[in-house]
Amino acid sequence: MAWLLVVVAGLLETGFAVCLKLSHGFTRLWPTIAFACFALGSFGLLTLSLRKLDVGPAYAVWTGIGASGTAIYGMIFLGDTVNVLKIVSITLVIAGIIGLPLSGATH
Repeated sequence: MAWLLVVVAGLLETGFAVCLKLSHGFTRLWPTIAFACFALGSFGLLTLSLRKLDVGPAYAVWTGIGASGTAIYGMIFLGDTVNVLKIVSITLVIAGIIGLPLSGATH
């Protein structure tokens, strides 16, 4: 259950990163409000998951989901550049995201 919280928190991190861009420096109201909601949800769920998980692997998975999710979203919806090195790098991050929970990273 704790790892599920980390996954959802990582997806919310993707949401807050995208909304941060869409807010244009907090000058647009709705993306700014969405950023705040996603950020609070993300940090809240990560905090709950840390009751059961080691901080290093949980934080790495949370950050990895957020980073790879944001990069993928940017390439699909925001016109970010797509190249082989970027795809391979995201794939390696995802491999690490999968590997850390399998390493037995719990208290």
